[in-house]
Amino acid sequence: MHQYDWTALILFFGIMVFIGFWSYKQVGDSGDFFVAGGKLPWWLSGISHHISGYSGAVFVAYAAIAYTHGFTIYVWWAFMISISIFVGAFFIAPKWSRLRSKTNIESPTEYLKERYNLPTQQLMAWSGVLLKLFDVGAKWAAIAILLNVFTGTPLIAGVLLAGGISLIYITVGGLWADVWTDLAQFVVQIVAGFVMFYIVVDMMGGLGSIFTLWDQLPEANSQLFNDPYTAGFALTFLVIFFFSYNGGTWNLATRYISSPSGSEARKAALLSGVLYLVWPLILFYPMWAAPILLPGLEDPSQSYALIAQELLPPGLVGLVLASMFANTMSMTSSDANTISAVITRDILPNLSEKFRNMKRKQSLFLARASTFVFTTLTLIVAIFADNFGGVIGLIISWFGALVGPVAIPMILGLLPAFRHCGSNAAIISILGGLTGFVIANYVLNVSHAIEILTPIGVSLVLFISIGWLSRKKIVPDEVSDLMEKLQSDSE
Repeated sequence: MHQYDWTALILFFGIMVFIGFWSYKQVGDSGDFFVAGGKLPWWLSGISHHISGYSGAVFVAYAAIAYTHGFTIYVWWAFMISISIFVGAFFIAPKWSRLRSKTNIESPTEYLKERYNLPTQQLMAWSGVLLKLFDVGAKWAAIAILLNVFTGTPLIAGVLLAGGISLIYITVGGLWADVWTDLAQFVVQIVAGFVMFYIVVDMMGGLGSIFTLWDQLPEANSQLFNDPYTAGFALTFLVIFFFSYNGGTWNLATRYISSPSGSEARKAALLSGVLYLVWPLILFYPMWAAPILLPGLEDPSQSYALIAQELLPPGLVGLVLASMFANTMSMTSSDANTISAVITRDILPNLSEKFRNMKRKQSLFLARASTFVFTTLTLIVAIFADNFGGVIGLIISWFGALVGPVAIPMILGLLPAFRHCGSNAAIISILGGLTGFVIANYVLNVSHAIEILTPIGVSLVLFISIGWLSRKKIVPDEVSDLMEKLQSDSE
């Protein structure tokens, strides 16, 4: 990299740290630290929700799919996410904000104790925290590999650089630091993305190439669906994305929880949905053009990075690299903040009474301590990733399998239509989904779409069926009261 590229990258990291310490003054207690005191503006919440929803994998794994299969990556990924968020904007997002304002929650799993019971809440909290430990660690390792490809920086140094900077700003500034750095990272990504788009469009012959590009590619690359990314595959992910992006992925739920009201949370969701609908069309264009600019690549996952290195002038390569860092750092830091909220609010108080009813300074110290410890552990996992062999990959796949089953009782538990689904429905559906994952992955020989759909499909059927069988049972008063509170913003 040129010295200008290093300058751009160093400035990016410097801004991240500055925002963290600047946000320090906005944090007075754990409520400020975890949910921004419920004062997160809808536009900032929407941008943060959007950029926290994907990592540097977009520039690597998804770039490879764009190279080999074309337009379908937009259809089954970005378009399906936008639809799921638009639906959730009216049925799910407002309820997260109302939970905070009416029940004083600070973590996504906190309400589960009242909605189901303590064992259900603890099962979901512990499983999510333990698996996220390895999931976030793997993301640090991936971002270090990205830095190594561009700069030759040793992997351990890359982990400590990216993870250490995130550790500083997220521990100091909490969610405020997280969302403001998300905004800065979004601006970096927008600038870098438009620069790449402009340069590639110019090389391809102007704006008309947006449409004529496909004439120079295999016919299948212009289709909405390109095997194995079929219509069934896309619909499978629509179901998964609905539960994940509306709060089943805990850090995304936090963006809604932190909104001042249900209506503000709805606007945040709509903004995020619009960004997913529009921005990827700009972002993916260089990836779609890559087979023409860089034909015959042995490793298509390198296509975006290679285009950046070959086409961009000094300084802008560093900007593009910073944008790749931005996505992953946004996701990992928001994960760390939300997981520490679960640890502080849902796990530790049930392990010892000394963690209950703490004063403001004590609760804030515990919030920062849990964030620091969790993030440090993820960095250790990343540094020793090679020693885990295939374990990290296995655990990540299990985390992916668990997201759907855990998300179903979390999301559907907010809706009055499923008020008869109690703790038995929640626990059995989670365990059933995991069993389905094992059978589909290790026993049966099924298609990729069926393999992905099985865990969440089994959980969904079990949760709804058990609730239907219990439809004549009296709903506990606390559950009925909770459902009533979530219907509107009024007191």
